[in-house]
Amino acid sequence: MSLRGFLRGLREASLLQEIREPVSPQYQAAARAYDAGPILFHDLSGSQACINVIGTRDLLARALGIPAQDMVRHLSSLEFEGPVREVDSAPFQEVVGRPDLSKIPVLTHFPGDGGPYITSAVVVSRFEDRINACVHRLMVLGKDRLAARLVPGRHTHRMYTDALEKGQTLPVAIAIGVDPLVLIAASTRVPENREFNYAAALRGGPVELVTLDNGVPAPQAEIVLEGYITADRASEGPVVDITGTADLVRQEPVIQLTRMMTRERPLYQALMPAGGEHRMLMGVPYEPLIYRAASRVARVKNVMLTDGGCCYFHAVVQIEKQSEDEPRRVVEAAFQAHGSMKHVLVVDSDINIYDPRDLDYAIATRMRGDEDIYLYPNVRGSTLDPRSVEGMTTKVGVNATARLDKLWKFQRIKPGEA
Repeated sequence: MSLRGFLRGLREASLLQEIREPVSPQYQAAARAYDAGPILFHDLSGSQACINVIGTRDLLARALGIPAQDMVRHLSSLEFEGPVREVDSAPFQEVVGRPDLSKIPVLTHFPGDGGPYITSAVVVSRFEDRINACVHRLMVLGKDRLAARLVPGRHTHRMYTDALEKGQTLPVAIAIGVDPLVLIAASTRVPENREFNYAAALRGGPVELVTLDNGVPAPQAEIVLEGYITADRASEGPVVDITGTADLVRQEPVIQLTRMMTRERPLYQALMPAGGEHRMLMGVPYEPLIYRAASRVARVKNVMLTDGGCCYFHAVVQIEKQSEDEPRRVVEAAFQAHGSMKHVLVVDSDINIYDPRDLDYAIATRMRGDEDIYLYPNVRGSTLDPRSVEGMTTKVGVNATARLDKLWKFQRIKPGEA
């Protein structure tokens, strides 16, 4: 599957809004995309662009080719062993030249943003025998320079610091407009060097890679930028992140671009900060990690990161409880699997985790505050949480499951024939 092929399917299913009048990438496109479904702009500063492509669970499931309710179990069952195939050329090499980001309709999303941001790029880096593919936000500094937000401790940051220690820059390929399954794989925490194998497992077929002049493999895409992450630093931000609030301004590494490759008429892919697509890609890949971790201590039926919790901070874990100590163990396993998470709610298998009213019902009827709330104060969370202090917070687990010794008190009785 390609991005164009996925959009074609959305069009055939009447799920794609097409805007043919001219739209500016500075604020106007983001305003059109806010709380909207998939959109294809035919004239975004003279270029074509798409946004909100996999912005809901149903759209994400459509890309995966599975029912939405089966998503976490399907993703949990996959290994990171799909085939990867090297090829000599790709359609993104139809136009090759010097880098000029002014030719790409990069969006400025919100007033107050530090600049235009590339938000959907898969950044592939290579250092010695290590290869990593990850999604990083990239602020445009000029025609051939970007500031990259690299989270300390993550694979790209570790490779970057290792390169600097040897007096080297880190070569990268920045792929924009990839197969949605490659984008999902690059957004998922997988073992080092395995992102493209995981993408192949998701698609059930090989992922093709082209090795660029700087030695970095690039997946099939609409636009590929070649360059190096340098020792230079620049102010990155402010920018709206997953919570819909402005993230900090930081001094981040500068990427110096050396070459730009595109299709003859490339399709730029944007991603709305704090929008549905952002939440799907940043949060949903944690669900199978939580599912696998919690399944070691309980019979887990399903896991969901809630939309109101930005698909990042709040998890619901549905279990078939066998003992009264399981909910606490599930909560602690979930926090281990997703270190940025803040609150975990454990419910029984009769609760519909996709219905906020049913979750509210579980808390109202099965949770007792002095027994069923677990507090974990002064622990590492996420700097994206506005309530954290330098990333430190208090985490909370809630046991909203029925007492096993008094199940009759919690059974919901429905009308029916005698």
